[in-house]
Amino acid sequence: MVRRIFWMAVGAGATVWAVNKANEAVHRLTPDSLSGTAARGALHLGDLAKQFAQDVRAGMTEREEQLREDLGLDGTAVVEPRRRSGVLRGEPQYRAISAAPGSPAAALPPPSRARGSSDGTGTTPQAIERTPRRALPPRGGTNRKDH
Repeated sequence: MVRRIFWMAVGAGATVWAVNKANEAVHRLTPDSLSGTAARGALHLGDLAKQFAQDVRAGMTEREEQLREDLGLDGTAVVEPRRRSGVLRGEPQYRAISAAPGSPAAALPPPSRARGSSDGTGTTPQAIERTPRRALPPRGGTNRKDH
């Protein structure tokens, strides 16, 4: 008799637990609950995207400050001593900064200062010599005569 009462209580407890889980699942799968879950997920994703954008902006600002400092664009410039006597005194002469190795600008030829000079050291393009063309061997690899 005690056994029957024990198993009846276990069955009643299992039934209550199963009904509660089923009601939770039904509530989770209603259209209102699904739309609320999707909205919360979208808001969370938007917050993450906003935080990422702020981090990127902060990194860009920091890197720009580093580059400005490294390139002398923050109010300081590299001044070289005068070499020409024809230049007015008091004007600073600035040195050009070369491109970083591996950058697209590094592949460009350096600008020439002697454009159109009379000694022939200007940047006049050189004529390219033409190479005579040779006939290509026939394709196919077999020497067969056509009838």
